[in-house]
Amino acid sequence: MSLINEAKKGSITEVMKQVAKDEGVEPEFVRRGVESGRIVIPISPYRETRAVGIGKGLRTKVNASIGTSSDIVDINIEIEKAKMAEATGADTLMELSTGGDFYDIRKKVIAATSLSVGSVPLYQAFIEAIRKHGAVVDMEEDELFKITAEQAKLGTNFMAIHTGINQITVERLKAQGRFGGLCSRGGAFMTAWMMHNEKENPLYSEFDYLLEIMKEHEVTLSMGNGMRAGAVHDSTDRAQIQELIINSELSDKAHAAGVQTIVEGPGHIPIDEIETNVMLMKRMSGEKPFYMLGPLVTDIAPGYDHIVAAIGASLSSAYGADFICYVTPAEHLALPNVEDVRQGVITARIAAHIGDMIKNGSRQQDLEMGRARRDLQWDKMYELAIDPAHAKAIRDSRSPGDKEACTMCGDYCALKIVKQNFDFAR
Repeated sequence: MSLINEAKKGSITEVMKQVAKDEGVEPEFVRRGVESGRIVIPISPYRETRAVGIGKGLRTKVNASIGTSSDIVDINIEIEKAKMAEATGADTLMELSTGGDFYDIRKKVIAATSLSVGSVPLYQAFIEAIRKHGAVVDMEEDELFKITAEQAKLGTNFMAIHTGINQITVERLKAQGRFGGLCSRGGAFMTAWMMHNEKENPLYSEFDYLLEIMKEHEVTLSMGNGMRAGAVHDSTDRAQIQELIINSELSDKAHAAGVQTIVEGPGHIPIDEIETNVMLMKRMSGEKPFYMLGPLVTDIAPGYDHIVAAIGASLSSAYGADFICYVTPAEHLALPNVEDVRQGVITARIAAHIGDMIKNGSRQQDLEMGRARRDLQWDKMYELAIDPAHAKAIRDSRSPGDKEACTMCGDYCALKIVKQNFDFAR
């Protein structure tokens, strides 16, 4: 029986209890969230994972994406990336390989982590069509569903499925055009296939069959955002909103069928449109968990896009987004390496925390850090830091003469001076 059906029966399962404990909420709160569709807990009958709740009233979660490319295929590096993502605090992992042996890579990555793992089956289906037949447009519809089931059996917990691309969406895209083109790989694959074959997207036309697969293998369905903007000048356009409307309608159908559902959001958005996008997503989907891809709030900072995305993600979280996908310094430039993954996760976690300070009022950790700084308690500061080892390494690399202070102020530490004259303890 699916988790949604258990919740509808009034049952509080062990994973619900675990999520409630981790989030500091009542188990009944989590059960009601799962029942209504406002909370999902990606699970799998094929492997044990660290249960993570995503949705309204919970901490904003961070996803790290890894995977090979057609240029770089090294399973050992992908395993290192997966371990680094988990070690630095990612909540979930997406394995998005587009090169090498898909089955072997995904199997080994899944075995290397306790995180919930996501995938995009469409990538494999289209790339294997290229390998077999020489062209994306020769992908066979049955292969798409077969690969979806195969990936589910490996223990994949959630899948980004591009259900909202249909003939209407494509017509809106063609009519309006784009300054930055179509940046979604899945969106590009499916749009090319539809236009060449003059057929409807099978993930849309055969949605009931897709739901059967999702439900049989207890996979959480993430409604893919194939029409997301790849440039800020394309944000919140007609194709994007058309896809959102379709995905929202299908997400209701999925939830009614007992399939947990996430709705994905757009990628490049200027700051003044973030609140609108979050509100639209939440209102149209009936408050289902919202997975924000980025967002990147300017297009002119390659090499620093993890910072650009953190600015957007912090606002998205504050306005109500539940789940954010990290962006690494390598975005738009190269396949991320292990260090890129570390920086991407840490930066996204900072953004998620900033958002939660507003959305959930989560400020206790900041209060404790303020007190620790006031009292010059360095070990406590490291303990409270997002990245304790990095913070300590910086201070140790420029070790102060006065161990109570740091080399920024040295003998003239404001906190130490005031501490000698006032007692601010409270």
